[in-house]
Amino acid sequence: MKFNRVCVLFVGVCLIGAALADVEEEDDDVQVEVEDEDVKPEKPKFTPPTVEKNVHFADSFNSKDDFKRWTVSQAKKDGAEESISKYDGKWHVEEPKDSAIEGDLGLILKSKAKHHAVSSNLNKPFKFDGKPLIVQYEVRYQNGIDCGGAYVKLLSEDPKLNLKQFHDKTPYTIMFGPDKCGLDNKLHFIFRHKNPKTGEIEEKHSKKPTASLDSYFADKKTHQYSLVVNPDNTFEVSVDGTVVKEGSLLDDVSPPVNPPKEIEDPNDKKPADWDEREKIPDPDAEKPNDWDENEPEKIVDIEATKPEGWLEDENKLTPDPDAEKPKDWDDEMDGEWEAPLIENPKCQDAPGCGKWEQPMIKNPKYKGKWRAPMIDNPNYQGVWKPRRIPNPNFFEDLEPYKMTPINAVGLELWSMNDEIVFDNFLVTDDKVVAERWTEQTFQVKSRAEKASSGGAWGYFSAMKGAADERPWLWAVYVVVLLLPLLLISICLCPRSGPIKPETLANAKKTDAVSPDDEQKEDTESADQEKAGPGGDNKPSTKKSKSSLEATEDDGDDEENEDDDAADEEEEEKGSESPRCVIIRFCTSMKFQ
Repeated sequence: MKFNRVCVLFVGVCLIGAALADVEEEDDDVQVEVEDEDVKPEKPKFTPPTVEKNVHFADSFNSKDDFKRWTVSQAKKDGAEESISKYDGKWHVEEPKDSAIEGDLGLILKSKAKHHAVSSNLNKPFKFDGKPLIVQYEVRYQNGIDCGGAYVKLLSEDPKLNLKQFHDKTPYTIMFGPDKCGLDNKLHFIFRHKNPKTGEIEEKHSKKPTASLDSYFADKKTHQYSLVVNPDNTFEVSVDGTVVKEGSLLDDVSPPVNPPKEIEDPNDKKPADWDEREKIPDPDAEKPNDWDENEPEKIVDIEATKPEGWLEDENKLTPDPDAEKPKDWDDEMDGEWEAPLIENPKCQDAPGCGKWEQPMIKNPKYKGKWRAPMIDNPNYQGVWKPRRIPNPNFFEDLEPYKMTPINAVGLELWSMNDEIVFDNFLVTDDKVVAERWTEQTFQVKSRAEKASSGGAWGYFSAMKGAADERPWLWAVYVVVLLLPLLLISICLCPRSGPIKPETLANAKKTDAVSPDDEQKEDTESADQEKAGPGGDNKPSTKKSKSSLEATEDDGDDEENEDDDAADEEEEEKGSESPRCVIIRFCTSMKFQ
């Protein structure tokens, strides 16, 4: 039964592994076969994606000339030191290092610890007039990222907008994208909402995503960030096609779009006689006559006696006899030198050293200062709160989707890391167009990067990435990878311990059939059927060396007989086929 359970468990583990393999194969649209891990597959050549006519903005950087549509800012950052206030960070359109696609260019941030600002006008302004806003682009941290942003700003339509003066205070409608500094990583979605009563602009921040974002910042791969803002006031943020956060513009942003209908009256004050005390000392309680507040908490234990062997003449610490005065010690400057103190070795085996004093114990008469017991306050009025009044600034905007129109895309960033690649920007109002764009850009690049990684490391990276997104997979990996090793070790490693002589003796004295003998008889009967009349093989009649020796010398003692039997068993095992060895092993496991 034990063997059967092990076999069933092993088969179950194999099925789980096969199911995981099938899932991985289904996730990959194209399978790349590499015969030799040392030979990398040939890079695919870049094919420009098709730009639909109705897109508001699209740029896949097909050539270095495409950078002409972008404007590098010449402004200065307000509030920064003069030496670092300029937006003098460098931008290049070039092919990234270790690019998986030949000829695929990108817009690359090239400077460290500098302000960068670049922007480009849309083909036509985006107006929130009933169609979804879809924004997507790609980011790759070639050198990793320690501290820096990679978000985009969708600049608000404004006749005064001058892209050469684009800076951190330039009005924007939406800010979206990844940002990291140290261990803190974020995926921003911020929109600026205009108060319909006062005209003031206030930033609304979406809540943090529930999924882990660590792998997107650490793997140095290309990732696509997508934002969809729908006319029904819902939004959706995705990374590589996987939704990481979604919600409502009305309910899932902070601070809320609409203020509360009522607020606490700022002019209301707590009355002087308002009693917030839930418990008070009992005013009718009196201190008992026998209550003595002068008794100390602890007293000397007068019954204690000095332990035998206590060394009163020895100190707990003594000068180190091995210490030597430093050569550079100056008595005039440093004072008289004294050897450092160490624990007195004489006190190690003694109950104590130094002057013995009777210890302190708790005073049974101690009661402390008397206090009246606490009772419920009959005048308790609860915790005071100011009264609520109608909010004079209340408004209700049920369509926060209708934001300020967008006229440009901008990158205004500070980064401690360089070589950040931006590619395949798209702003549209058509989800089908966005899907086709993704198929022609990110999906092609993602497959090429997976193929170029290849080998065992590529599989390991894929497994790690999947587990980072779904932590429960780590438990599956442990079961699938370690459990088979454990089962194999159980199957291949024999039981330890010597064979008792009594066991061999009993086996020779009795004719009881052991499990191994049953298997042996089955095997021999099968061989005899094959080697019987009409068979190709004849039964062997050759005697073994041990059998001949046993015939010539029948007077040997029992110990020699045991040795002969062991020799016979070793020869029989050596002559068995691998299949017989497995059958013998499995049978022995089954009867354990």
